[in-house]
Amino acid sequence: MKINSRILKLVLVFISISTLSCSDDYLDEVTYGEVAPDEMTNPDNVERAIISAYSVLNGQFDGASNAYNSPASNWSFGDVISDDAYKGGGGTGDQNNIHQMEIFNTNPTTLDIERKWMALYEGVKRVNEAMRLLAASEDFDENLRIQREAELRFLRGHYYFELKKIYNHIPYIDETAAEVKDYAKSNTEFTSEELWNKIEADFEAAGKVLPETQTEVGRPTNIAAQAYLAKTYLFQGEWQLAYDATTAVMNSNYGLMDDFQELFLPENDNNKEVIFAVQQSINDGQPSNYNGSIGDRLLAPGGPFYAQYGFHRPSQNLVNAFKVTAEGLPANSNENLTDTDPVDPRIDITIGRPDIPYKDLDILYQADWARDLATYGAFGPKKRIVSANSPYHLEVWPYVSALNYYIIRFGEVILWRAEAAVELGKLEEARQLINQIRERAKNSAYVKTLDGSNDAANYEIELYKTPWTDKSVARDAVRTESRLELALEGHRFFNLVRWGIADKVISDYLEVEKTRRTHLSNASFTSDKNEYMPIPQAYIDGIEEGLVTQNKGY
Repeated sequence: MKINSRILKLVLVFISISTLSCSDDYLDEVTYGEVAPDEMTNPDNVERAIISAYSVLNGQFDGASNAYNSPASNWSFGDVISDDAYKGGGGTGDQNNIHQMEIFNTNPTTLDIERKWMALYEGVKRVNEAMRLLAASEDFDENLRIQREAELRFLRGHYYFELKKIYNHIPYIDETAAEVKDYAKSNTEFTSEELWNKIEADFEAAGKVLPETQTEVGRPTNIAAQAYLAKTYLFQGEWQLAYDATTAVMNSNYGLMDDFQELFLPENDNNKEVIFAVQQSINDGQPSNYNGSIGDRLLAPGGPFYAQYGFHRPSQNLVNAFKVTAEGLPANSNENLTDTDPVDPRIDITIGRPDIPYKDLDILYQADWARDLATYGAFGPKKRIVSANSPYHLEVWPYVSALNYYIIRFGEVILWRAEAAVELGKLEEARQLINQIRERAKNSAYVKTLDGSNDAANYEIELYKTPWTDKSVARDAVRTESRLELALEGHRFFNLVRWGIADKVISDYLEVEKTRRTHLSNASFTSDKNEYMPIPQAYIDGIEEGLVTQNKGY
């Protein structure tokens, strides 16, 4: 059985309305989706409350259809404001709020800044309330109670991890919160280190209890908790702790899928590479198919098979990053790719390029699929787009799919371990780890011409055969591999920030990309400001004056 983000109407919306425990508005009549207060600690209802904490993972937390402003995939927060992607759509006025993010003109009233904050704190609130109900339930099975609490702590760790990496200075609220006022907290009550410690504590506690496998896919395992703990260490530059935390994951039953392209097929969801994912489904009875990839519904690439939304367009810089040398290693060149240049085969699994077959649709991707070709160029998303031939693709509004979003996958953990190994001076181990990623790409099925007779492009990829002896060179190689392997999965900007190179990389990117794309003409990255998003003005205005300190520069 799969947790499908079943929606439970618990009347939980961040800060603006009451919690379950203090509502005055319940009626004696219990209607569909509502539960009387004296029945909330019934084990079945506690389970429903726990499911509701899972349901916010996809970014859909209310009845609006704009989870694209709070996407679980972070396509706007992690890709569009990096060197990997443009906003796309019908010009700069279409979802202009995301355009403002792309040119680093974000402010505390930007819609996406508020919606993402609300979605994540809604998740925190549902976790906290479910934990309170679980503790209060007298009839809940004791062994199961311990596991469900561990699941909830894992989820809370995830929601706070997302908040920390996006907003940095955040309010921290745990399950002791019983009233609305308990959620009106200062964002400077805890230092950055103290916040990380609290996030780590949730993953550590979860990892001690969660089982190795789950009968319901979508619930976290102890390896998922260990992997997420490694990620928290990685974001703090705690290299030895990160390296040690990845050991259990590397020795687990998880592993790389044999074929890179098959990793992103919905029929392979929850495969051996996926450590934790947002579970998504369509045609499951949920109104408006909000259990599908609702946060990514604007990513449909256009053309004869898809809706003409056209967001999340790969940048020319990203396309160029897939160019390789004659030896099959990254060329690290920003010269525009030509049709004859040798390229990493992952390019045509990740990006839609003109005159290259698109999925299994027996058609060549064309530049005119782009909704606004003049502004955003010819390239389109491909890696996480589901074939229009697939039963997991919804052909009607809201044009979503049932492809899960992978929060952590094994390939990413290999990259983390390689990164930590470099910083610890284990350069040869790092090279071997990166070669595992490259060998999978090399041995995967390449995109073929429509008649299947030849490779669709000049694909070349080889392993690093010369020992690594220079830490700086090794570090760059690992970071480049991370970009190629994880392209358009929502990670790039956050990696640049934690590496401490966001200012240089994005400023250098904009200097050249402005000559290619006029929509970036006013873009400018400000160091020590744009690494994090502002605290939403709505939150500042909604609580006691002086409790919140706005992030620097906003």
